[in-house]
Parts: sequence; structure tokens; C-alpha cells
Amino acid sequence: MPVAASAIYFLNLRGDVLINRLYRDDVGGNMVDAFRTHIMQTKDLGTCPVRQVGGCSFLYMRIMNVYVVAVVSSNANAACAFKFMVETVALFKSYFGGAFDEDAIRNNFVLIYELLDEIMDFGYPQNLSPEILKLYITQEGVRSPFSSKAIDNKPPVNATLQVTGAVGWRREGLVYKKNEVFLDIVESVNLLMSQKGTTLRCDVTGKVLMKCFLSGMPDLKLGLNDKIGLEKEAEVKSRPTRSGKTIELDDVTFHQCVNLTRFTAEKTVSFVPPDGEFELMKYRISEGINLPFRVLPSIKELGRTRMEVNVKVKSVFGAKMFALGVVVKVPVPKHTAKANFQLTSGRAKYNAATDCLVWKVRKFPGQTELTMSAEVELISTMVDKKTWTRPPIQMEFQVPMFTASGLRVRFLKVWEKSGYNTVEWVRYITRAGSYEIRC
Repeated sequence: MPVAASAIYFLNLRGDVLINRLYRDDVGGNMVDAFRTHIMQTKDLGTCPVRQVGGCSFLYMRIMNVYVVAVVSSNANAACAFKFMVETVALFKSYFGGAFDEDAIRNNFVLIYELLDEIMDFGYPQNLSPEILKLYITQEGVRSPFSSKAIDNKPPVNATLQVTGAVGWRREGLVYKKNEVFLDIVESVNLLMSQKGTTLRCDVTGKVLMKCFLSGMPDLKLGLNDKIGLEKEAEVKSRPTRSGKTIELDDVTFHQCVNLTRFTAEKTVSFVPPDGEFELMKYRISEGINLPFRVLPSIKELGRTRMEVNVKVKSVFGAKMFALGVVVKVPVPKHTAKANFQLTSGRAKYNAATDCLVWKVRKFPGQTELTMSAEVELISTMVDKKTWTRPPIQMEFQVPMFTASGLRVRFLKVWEKSGYNTVEWVRYITRAGSYEIRC
């Protein structure tokens, strides 16, 4: 496995080294001078985050007024290096109260050196979880939720088990009066539709967010209406697959708490959840998508000084549902003077800063068609203008209790040795990603 970094540097905007740590002896301590001379002083920082100078590779990113630079001399795992830098910054923020800048680094030299010794060993990343590191790295001025003051009335935490055990993302001894699980399926719809109504590109990116307030060390099992999971369940129980819509999930990524061995064998999502809020999984779907809105635009240019705009928007989801915060942005030429509107619902105005007509509907019921008509007056000049390219119409919306992919939670089971009862809450939200219709 390639190393992630031979050294890591934290520099200010002038190129001065704030703090650094050498993990391997294959790079010299003065290699940062090459980064300062060949990259920073040439003002070529924004073109590519990976540069090679003098036989060494520099992988860098800027956070506030600090450059985080990883240096390697051999073939490195670039994705691992950037992931390490991102997680390191998040770790520092958790210790610094959410701040990460030059002043925060200067005020916490001792703490940073101690953390840098723990999070990487000979170029290979180690544990970067703030919850675990705060169990045994406590510095003056750091308010850790796992410090002795915070857990006076709780059983002592076994830090060694947290670091070396199989469940490093959850500590022992958690007790809640009311055991609850909140699960949100949040989807973003990306659409590009032609002027004739043909779908040119359409996909859904989704994530499953959870917030757990459970006592002890529970084991959760989540069942979705995905095709592979339903077929595997039918195979195990020797019964035909249930009728109904099944979903084919693409590009699925899980949180580290998910038992991948059981998922490979049984196609079920089993996990011991972290305490509090976390992202359980992410996915993408490219087939069988139910579009929440249909847009029918009609834009006519009447000479050089007038334009007629007619836009019909129809909600396709159920009549008992509704969309919130619907915004339709219709582009117009830059030399637009004003616009007069006729609406069936909502409010509309001409936004000169973005060169578009903005139509807002606070609450859009399902199975409803709304229209916007506008007469646009253009400024007439003697100078020949370039042909207007007609950018696409854009939409923003949020539809509660609706999923464009059709993904549904079939069951959410909680097992814990004490056998307590739990309350499960499930919510669905569909939002607009890049939702564009050519006109």
C-alpha cells in the first residue's frame, strides 16, 4: 500500500512554516522551500492541488489563511493523502472550538504536536476520530465531552477498548431515558431536459442520515426496497419476491459502522450506530426516476424590443403532498428593461443582477398546474447585439415525504441485550440538485 505522506506542513499565506512533522526520512526538512519558491511565489496555486518539484510530490489545500501541505517522494496514495488532510483539519476544529486558522495553530503548538504523533505512523494514517482521541488526549483549555467533568455520573470509559476494539466509533455506558432513532432519506434530483421535453440527463443522488439516542451497544438492521436486498431475502426464505417497485442502487458507500461482511452475504445493512448524528450511506440512482415537476416553457421574441414568456409547471407527485420553497428562474437577455407578470400563484420579479425572471411559490400542492406569463420589454440600441443563447430554466424545490427514486424503508429493527423499547422516526425529503430545462 503506498504511503499517504512523508511529511506534513502547515504554512501561512506568506509561506512561513507554522508547524510541521516529518514521518519518514526520504524527504528533507527544507523541501518546503521548493514549495514556497516554485508554487507559492509563481501564483500558480489554484490550477492543480498536486505538483511535482525536484523529485517530490506536493499535495496541498488551503483552509482559511493556512495551507496544509503533504510531501512524498515516492508513488503516494493521493486520495488517502487528501482524505487524511481533511480529517486532520476536522480533528483540529473539534479541539479548537470550530476554528482553524493561523492564530489557532499558534496558540496550540503542544496539542498539535501530540495529535500529529497519534494520527500518523511512518506515513500511514491511524485513528483520526475526535471522539476516540479525546478519551486520552486532553489538553488545557479543551472542553472534551469525554473528560472527567462531563462523565462524573457515568461508568468509566475504556479508552483502550475504544482504540483497539471492533467498535471504535461508539463508547460504552450510554444511557437514555427515551430510546429514539431518527432516519432521514434525503435525495437530490439532477435533470437536464431538452426544449421538446426529452430527458437528456437524469439521476438521483441520495444519502441516509441518522440520529441515534440509544442506550448500551445496540445492533440495528435496516431494510430497503432495493432489488438486490429483496431478491436475497426471497432466496433465503425460499419464497417468491414481493410485488412492488424495487430500486437498483448504484455507487453505494457506507459509514464505517456498517458490517460489510453481512452486507455481502445477506445484502442487509447491519450496524452498531455511533451516538448522535451521522451519515449512514450514500447512493446514486439513474433509472426509474419519478420527476417531481414537469416544466413546459414557451419563449417568443417579438422583434427587438419585446418578448413573451409563458411557463407551465405541473407537480407530478401525489395530491396529498406539497412542495415547499419552489423557485423557477427563467433567463432573459441582458438588455432587459422591465417585465409585467400574470400569475396563477406565488410572486415574480425581474432580477437584473442574474438576468432572469424569478418566480417563487411558497407552497406548491401535488397534481397541480401553475402558470406564469410575462411580457418582457427590452432596451433598443443601435449597436448590433450577439444572438441570445438562451440558458436553461432552473428550478429549486423541496418535497417532504417524497422520494424521486421510490426508495422506501421496509423495516428498521433494534436489538439490545437489555431488551428496551425504541421509537423509530422515518422521514423522506427530495430536493432539487441541478434541475434544468432548456428553452
